[in-house]
Amino acid sequence: MDKAFAIFDMDGTLIDSMKFWKHLAIEYLSSKKIKDIPSDLLERIQPMTLSESAALFQQEFGLSGNPEAEMNAMMDAHYKSDIPLKSGVEKYLHQLKTKGVRMCVASSTAEDLMESCLCRLGVRHYFDFLLSCETIGSGKNSPRIYQESAKRLHATAEQITIYEDALYAIATAKKAGYYVVAVYDDSNADKWQTIKDLADAIILNWEETI
Repeated sequence: MDKAFAIFDMDGTLIDSMKFWKHLAIEYLSSKKIKDIPSDLLERIQPMTLSESAALFQQEFGLSGNPEAEMNAMMDAHYKSDIPLKSGVEKYLHQLKTKGVRMCVASSTAEDLMESCLCRLGVRHYFDFLLSCETIGSGKNSPRIYQESAKRLHATAEQITIYEDALYAIATAKKAGYYVVAVYDDSNADKWQTIKDLADAIILNWEETI
């Protein structure tokens, strides 16, 4: 990477969190003593937001309380306790820092959770700042989070490398004129060929970049 600045996604890129999101429904329903979970239910919620999934669970199982808040709390606990850094990430970040590359994180995850997670994993100090889509007010279907990150880094798009795992985010960053490195994750395996064709470079395994 020969750019002076880098913007990293977090989930599925720096940290191995997507499997926790994938199993959240089972974890939540099991906590409610619901053991026979129909496989078609899990298929139905795949394209849904957390709010939509929570509403479906209330309808299907007659659950009381606030399923969305409870599932969010479960994920918060994972960010703060057991979601791991992807192997090789710390050494890669160290290499970039040694070269003088200035870095930040731009993620859909809330900033307080990013802070807790990256501090726990010992890599927070590599980044100038952490920026959430929640703060910007738009997701990565829009380039706003990248543009705001570039502004805070005092950099132009041509000076920046963006690291992402999600196809839609990669497409957004490419369209906005950034150099994009696609990071493989089990969650994007079914879209990997399309991602490879779109990205400027790929990382299959962080360990192989060291």
